[in-house]
Order: sequence, then structure tokens, then C-alpha cells
Amino acid sequence: MVFPLRLFCAVAIAGFIFVDGGGVSIPSTLDGPFEPVTVPFDESLRGNAVDLPDSDPRVKRRVKGFEPEQISISLSANYHSVWISWITGESQIGYNIKPLDPKTVASVVRYGMIRQPLTHEATGYSLVYNQLYPFEGLQNYTSGIIHHVRLTGLNPNTLYYYRCGDPSRQAWSKVDSFKTMPVSGPRNYPDRIAVVGDLGLTYNTTTTISHLISNKPDLVLLVGDVTYANLYLTNGTGSDCYSCSFPQSPIHETYQPRWDYWGRFMQNLVSKVPIMVVEGNHEIEEQARGQTFAAYSSRFAFPSEESGSSSTFYYSFDAGGIHFIMLGAYIAYNKSEDQYKWLERDLANVDRSKTPWLVATWHPPWYSSYKAHYREVECMRVAMEELLYSYGVDIVFNGHISRSMLMKGQIEFIITH
Repeated sequence: MVFPLRLFCAVAIAGFIFVDGGGVSIPSTLDGPFEPVTVPFDESLRGNAVDLPDSDPRVKRRVKGFEPEQISISLSANYHSVWISWITGESQIGYNIKPLDPKTVASVVRYGMIRQPLTHEATGYSLVYNQLYPFEGLQNYTSGIIHHVRLTGLNPNTLYYYRCGDPSRQAWSKVDSFKTMPVSGPRNYPDRIAVVGDLGLTYNTTTTISHLISNKPDLVLLVGDVTYANLYLTNGTGSDCYSCSFPQSPIHETYQPRWDYWGRFMQNLVSKVPIMVVEGNHEIEEQARGQTFAAYSSRFAFPSEESGSSSTFYYSFDAGGIHFIMLGAYIAYNKSEDQYKWLERDLANVDRSKTPWLVATWHPPWYSSYKAHYREVECMRVAMEELLYSYGVDIVFNGHISRSMLMKGQIEFIITH
């Protein structure tokens, strides 16, 4: 089984590397096994990551009242369905926060294959989440109202126009557009897929995202470590090394407005191009009563139910002739656990005549020579590796290993066929 493709690899501060497969056929793992190839780390790539400040106009709130912002698209399990997500109302951080009531704002998307009129309408659900700390002096956070609406019955490989909001308030977004995935088949693929990891919100991030947009991807995969909001105290003081700078902190704090900044900055890309996210260690964000991953699980829409999963931490979806499996490294994965049983079912249901390519993604790599994270997820490898091998997974994408926190926001891959 072969599939001609080109691989474009970019490192933001070191220029670009372009590998063109042209008409060359690249073998899959089903044709292997092959000798592994490793590349030493180039120390010249080490940079200095500086976070965007809250004064940067790209992260400021620009809407009024309950107009939608932080709009994003994610895929459902297959081409005929997508999710539209957005936020209305203002978040709050402080000592006396009062959560907004999600019932006060409707979740409506109008859409169609021409810009006007938008003849179809779908409704969804909304929620708010809180980040609470039971310690004196730490500020609490409550989000704006987060909306998720699923559009169904879509045609493959088709451009759709949409706007989201609440018609009763006349609080609408501008009309935007997205393109659905091609129908699954051995000759049907998205033209370009961008893979990013350890993204954050730095000046490096801005270069990476600008490059991504210029390459016009059809799909973005974000393999964990989204905003790095957990490198900040609740008062907004940040550091590249939390444990070094804040050793007396009673709990690992976060500054949740960084999520809002990230959503505003990313909207120009992800309101047009679907983004599929899997959790990283920087999304753990422990709070009161041991709750974790509140921002990650609330802000993104996941095709969990559509792919037979009961969790936002693991799910799957098709993009043309590719079946993507997103796995959770920070939730139980042993053979007796729900994630492993789900993975067995999902792999058994893959039809390689329709999706010849099988791609798996999770945040921390099983194999790495990086001392700080060496064999960090060995237990996950022992539990799952044999199962993935037995079904002939072709490609694995990971993040996590950047040799330095100074690298965050710098690495991307763009795959084109």
C-alpha cells in the first residue's frame, strides 16, 4: 500500500526544510519493518520564547456584549458532520466571581453552501467552567459561556458558509466558511494537514501560525500543550520554569485568561480550518477537589460520542483515507481500563480499504533520548505498543520533547499529498 505525498517541515527560527516526494511512493509500516532513522538535535535551533503580553492587540477582546468570539471548528467522526464552538460574555478572575448563566444565551449556527441566505440552522449546548483554588490569596476564574453546536448531513469536500450566535439578542458573528473532509477512500485525502505541538502563545507561536496560514492547511492537529497557562500564578505573573520561580506555591496555579488570549489569537485560523486537539501535561491544571483538565475538556468540542468514546481524552475520526486515533497519556490506559478497551474496538472497526492510512497521536513520546523525560511513559508503551503494532499503525505524532521550554511554539509539520 503506497500513497504519494510531500513532507514539509518547518522550524520557526531556523528557516524551513522542504522534502518533496513528487511521484515517489512512500512505503507504509505494513511494508516494513525498517531500520529506524534518528537525527541529532541541532543546538542552533534553541531560541528564546517570549510570551505575548495581555496588551498585544491580537489577544484583546474585540467584541461587544454577547457577540461570539474565540470561534473554532472541529471534526466529527466522519465528513458529514463538524462542530462549531465559540464563547460569549466575559470571563472573570478575582476573589468574588459570579459565573454567567449558560441558559441566558442561545447556541445557534446558521449555515449553507452559499453566503446568503444561510438556509440551514442547528442548535447545540453551552456551559461555563470554573478554576477554583481553596487557598487564601489565590484568585479564582470563571469562563465566558462556551457554546458547542454540531452540524450534520454535510456533503464531502464542500465549502460551507456559517455564522454563529444568538438570534434573540442579534448577537451574531460575521459570516465565515469551512470545507468538509473528502469521503473516505484510498484515493481521497485532505490536500494539506498541519501538525503542531507544544504551541503556547509566544512570538514564536505567531511566526508558526503565520506560516501555517500561508500554507492553507485543510486540517490542524495539535498534539498537546496548548496555552501554557500553568506557567503563571493566578495574579498573572509568569515564568518559563514554574517550580524554579514559585517553589512556595501551595498548589500548581494557572492564569486562565491565557486560554482566552489563545482562543482570540487562533480564531483567524481555526474559525476556517478544523483543529483536533489531544491533551498534554500542561493542560492538567489541578484545582479544588482534585479536578483537572477543566479548560481543555470545556473549551474544545470532541467527536468522543461519535467515535464510541466516553472521554474527551481519547477519540478517533476520519479525514478522507486517513483514520486518526487520539490517545490520552494522562488517563488510565492499561488493558483493564476503558481507554484500552475502546482502542481495541476502534482498531478492529478500521476498514483499510476505505482508510488505508492509520495515524495515532498522543502527547509524550514512548521513545526519546531526552534525559528530563526519559522513559516517562514507559508504562503506556508497555500497555499499548503491541496492540498498535498488530494493527499496522503507519505514523505516530507526539509532542512534549522540545529540549527546552525555550522551544515552545516553534515546531510544525505540514503534510501534503
